[in-house]
Amino acid sequence: MPKTKTHKGLKKRVKVTAKKKVVRSRAFTGHLLSGRPSKRLRKLHKKAVVFKGETPRILRALGE
Repeated sequence: MPKTKTHKGLKKRVKVTAKKKVVRSRAFTGHLLSGRPSKRLRKLHKKAVVFKGETPRILRALGE
């Protein structure tokens, strides 16, 4: 049986915690930020945890 390959694009975008939670950064933070409220930008810069339903598929793609 061949080894499972890691999905390199996903590996660059998410981090797996010690308890196997998947942490990601939020969308809408790339550009055109001056027109958005500071409160919204502060909340967008925090990390987000991926939903439980998606976690097994992501861990499988990462080879965890």
